[in-house]
Amino acid sequence: MKQSESLKMANRLALSTAEGGEIYVRSKIPDSLSMLDVLHANQFEGEIFDPKLSEQVEENFYRGAPPNWLNFYISEQAELGGTGSAFIKRDEYETLKERIHHRRRKGPGTSTVKLFHQQGCGGTTLAMQVLWDLRRTFRCAVLKGSSSDVTKVAQDVVNLFTAGSQGHQNTVLLLLNDEFILDTLQDSIMEEIAEQNLEIDMPVVILLNCVRTSDDVIHQKEHAYKEKQSLQKNARKSIILKKTLSGKEKALFDKKKEELSKRFGDRCEQFHGFNILQSNFSQEYIREACAVLKDIKRAKKPLKMQLVAILSLLNAYVPGSYLLESQCLDFLRHDDYEGLPLEDLTQPFSHLIITFQQDERAEKKVSVAHTMIAQCCTELLADAGVTRSDTARNLLNNFCRDSVPPCLLGFVKDMLTKREMKREEDPINGNDKEKKEKFSRLILDITKMERNGNDKKEGKIQSVSVLKVASKTFDQNPFFPQALARFYYIELEDYNEAEIWAKEAKQRDPRNSYVADTLGQVYKNHLKNKKVSDKPREILQLAQKAIEAFEEEEKLAENEHMKGRKGGGKTKVLRGLNTSGQFGYLEVCSLLYDQLVSHDEIWKKVLTKNVSLGSVLKSLGEAVANKDNPSYISRKTAECYKK
Repeated sequence: MKQSESLKMANRLALSTAEGGEIYVRSKIPDSLSMLDVLHANQFEGEIFDPKLSEQVEENFYRGAPPNWLNFYISEQAELGGTGSAFIKRDEYETLKERIHHRRRKGPGTSTVKLFHQQGCGGTTLAMQVLWDLRRTFRCAVLKGSSSDVTKVAQDVVNLFTAGSQGHQNTVLLLLNDEFILDTLQDSIMEEIAEQNLEIDMPVVILLNCVRTSDDVIHQKEHAYKEKQSLQKNARKSIILKKTLSGKEKALFDKKKEELSKRFGDRCEQFHGFNILQSNFSQEYIREACAVLKDIKRAKKPLKMQLVAILSLLNAYVPGSYLLESQCLDFLRHDDYEGLPLEDLTQPFSHLIITFQQDERAEKKVSVAHTMIAQCCTELLADAGVTRSDTARNLLNNFCRDSVPPCLLGFVKDMLTKREMKREEDPINGNDKEKKEKFSRLILDITKMERNGNDKKEGKIQSVSVLKVASKTFDQNPFFPQALARFYYIELEDYNEAEIWAKEAKQRDPRNSYVADTLGQVYKNHLKNKKVSDKPREILQLAQKAIEAFEEEEKLAENEHMKGRKGGGKTKVLRGLNTSGQFGYLEVCSLLYDQLVSHDEIWKKVLTKNVSLGSVLKSLGEAVANKDNPSYISRKTAECYKK
């Protein structure tokens, strides 16, 4: 939305106070809080918008663009003016509001409310709707951009809490999608409060964590909640939004559809974002929307079809992702380009794509209208021979060269390396538990689905190829070679290649204990799969490499654990401690014991220090005579058994 497109009246920005009033703040405050998209108590009040702009903002949202604050304001004004109905409230709306108010009553500090939602079911929209309706009660904001600088996020949150005159502080309600920074962010906020010597008697921030999760995990959480609620009331601490509508919700969506049909006419047929929800996530509707891709021929791959494939792959595996409009136009450049809009250049696929702008200072973004459409498009294209691996390489080769926007690096990293949680039965306790997948969803699908006839190895070859291209394209990033090393030792049992890429990852980020862990895992798994016929000397050499790798990881983990700002007598201690190195060391010693004892029972006495290695060296023969440091291994294994 551009400044010239709205007629602004004199208006000062206001933030809510804890007493229920409003306090006006300097217009520079939002700019100083660079990590936050701040929602003001009087957002848009006194502004007059061009009706055409309002209509375009609405149309974009119903077609599938993510919501922005103006969507809620337009709907609110339409309801007040009697020209439209209210923004639809999902069944979990009141529950979410009540949970937030309950957290406020818990007292000073920080607290969290989690909203788990299936991909494409409207979770982010629900969360933003609650923020909009609570903007006069809390100081509402959305975490924007990268969340890597947690310290800056914490500073911005505390500064928003204290903004305005003394004594008019108010709790911040912060919406964020990153589940993995919660603990660290809460620590950083409390540290920032201490740094500013603030005396607080109310919550500084309530973190509304909107967690996009798999269907499998959603079902598991629902099952766990039902079991707990059968034992005690109000055991459920999180809120779940699913890809299904209740009867009440369906009636509201049907009524809204009638209203939109009167206002927008035939354009409603392409309101995919709205129609998918209104049809109760109908697979038939999605197939009809994607029917234009059914007749794609493998030999014909026009650039516009390739762009649809790339956008679909991104949105299917990283919901909420996008490309910049300028990137898309550069990709489609050809003789008759001549400044044509993207919508014209992508016909007849343009109805599947949505172009939107969330901030007047930001560049236009392009995505597929809905994640379920993206998934369907990806499957149809794969059936036509446009494979996932081909499309991933196309994305890396054409959009990730030269300067890559940080957002796109994040999307590609998630697509290729983010391992989702899955439900797995615990054979010991008989209960289900959450466990990480071995690889990202895309790598798992390429490995499983891309076959050359009955050749199951083809998918593995393609997965390696994609990860290699990513590792070479982003030549400073440690996570792509780390994933490649893991694939080599887990799927291909190629320990030499795995070692090469694990060392490459470690070289790129030598202080990261989690990256260092991969090299130890390579050696450990190689040791685990050693054949009984292998010489003890080789087993000892491999064990020594593994032990040294895990010991180095342990040192790095301790450094990370104690890392923090020092000054004023304060040292920040992070909550998490990576214990993988310690556990890996124990596993290696146990494996070494089993491997050597299977060769000769004498090793049992040596490794438990009942006899010295020197006294039995002759009976063990040349197997270890040339080993530089067998006593080192013996000592380490003995330490392991003591522990």
